[in-house]
Amino acid sequence: MNLFKRAWWRLRSHPGKTVMLIGLFFVICTLVLSGFLIRSAAARAADSAKNSVGAVATMQLDLDAYLASGKGAEGDGGRPGMIGADADLPRSLVDRICASSVVAQCNYTKDGVAAPTDQVGLHQPVPAPTGQDTGGVDFFKADGVRDLESVKDFRNGDSKLVSGTGITSDSASDMVVIEERVAKDNHLEVGDRIRLNANIQNPDGRLSTKETAFVVGGIYRNSTADPGTYVPPIQAPSNQIYVTPDGATRLDGKKLDAGGGVVKSATFTLRDPGDLDRLKKDAKAAGADLTVFPLSVNDKQYRTLVGPITKTADFASLTVWLVAVAGTVILALIIASNMRERRKEMGILLSLGEKKPKLLGQHLVEVVACAVLATGFAAAGSQFIAQAIGDQLLAGQVSSAEDAAAGQGPQPDLADPTGGANKEDTPGAEPIDSIDIELGAGDIGAIGATGLGIAALATVVPGIRILRLNPRDILTKGE
Repeated sequence: MNLFKRAWWRLRSHPGKTVMLIGLFFVICTLVLSGFLIRSAAARAADSAKNSVGAVATMQLDLDAYLASGKGAEGDGGRPGMIGADADLPRSLVDRICASSVVAQCNYTKDGVAAPTDQVGLHQPVPAPTGQDTGGVDFFKADGVRDLESVKDFRNGDSKLVSGTGITSDSASDMVVIEERVAKDNHLEVGDRIRLNANIQNPDGRLSTKETAFVVGGIYRNSTADPGTYVPPIQAPSNQIYVTPDGATRLDGKKLDAGGGVVKSATFTLRDPGDLDRLKKDAKAAGADLTVFPLSVNDKQYRTLVGPITKTADFASLTVWLVAVAGTVILALIIASNMRERRKEMGILLSLGEKKPKLLGQHLVEVVACAVLATGFAAAGSQFIAQAIGDQLLAGQVSSAEDAAAGQGPQPDLADPTGGANKEDTPGAEPIDSIDIELGAGDIGAIGATGLGIAALATVVPGIRILRLNPRDILTKGE
């Protein structure tokens, strides 16, 4: 009799065992397929987050490395160990690094101050108390920015332009954006030429001022009202002005060379968090000394987004392996027990001249038939089961991540476009808290191959004994 016919007859004549095998395979295939689907969905979500967020690399002076390198102000006539011009980060160098193919967006900043002049005075609605020394605070806070729209106050809507334009990478080096109250106090409009005092550090340590020309390119309004009591002018939002990085360099009393001014720090948003090595190569090619100006990547936002879903995918992968191994062992034990019960049947078939490989093949056909049916049932319901399991696992991981984050204090975040460490100045990132399960032909093929592999392994391992049997031993010795 053909082995396929015998297998069909066996499955029909023992429906209880057939249903048991199908049920066991259904459980195994469902769990394994659910693991595949959760892992695939997590990978898609992580790739989407990677493309939308990327990572931010920051370049700024490492003072310890600078001093350890032996550099200093000797060449400028200063004392050894003092910070010299070689500690400046040139804007032109940063612009060359910004041109790297792995950089999606870049920004750089330079903080500074500007002293008022007879033409442009500070906005101070409440004068200083009588006898209070205001030395060192009677300044405009002058921030040099590459892109005004990336500044926190403009990004979150606390400040907005009311006339003129904001600062961009193409703005003239003498452009300044001032607050509306300062403009009204000094009767200034867009296009007016003004003078501000630069603060110059002299070699002997004394400070001096020098009038520096600017053009009002924009006027903005800050939503913070004037305080009812005296505050130092430099801390008042109305006395915040914005210039270009080259303008901030001029306010330091430094001359601009052919490459422009200097910046305090630069940030580079990478297209992929793994592109840091490529960025470092491009930075070296641009002429950067990465010992003194190291590049460090902060992928905090990306890790916050994908952390829980990555752990969910890892758990799903572990489940796939555990279920596959445990299922193979359980099936092998069941099939081995089934073979012992069928010793007499196998002995008769061998005595009638049936080949041992065909006898083993019959068992394999029976198990594979059950596996194929179970795979079909699993494919029909695994998407819904995987969605429910994935949602529960991910919700638990998100809850754990939020509890862990709540237990930590404020952490420096270099992802801030200004390179600062003020947590509220950085765009927030919430972990991915949903998973989209999609069942495709590749997933069905993967579970089919896995199910058939488990069936073959669980059948062949205990079935090897069949190849060593002979009819006389089976029929005369029994067990």
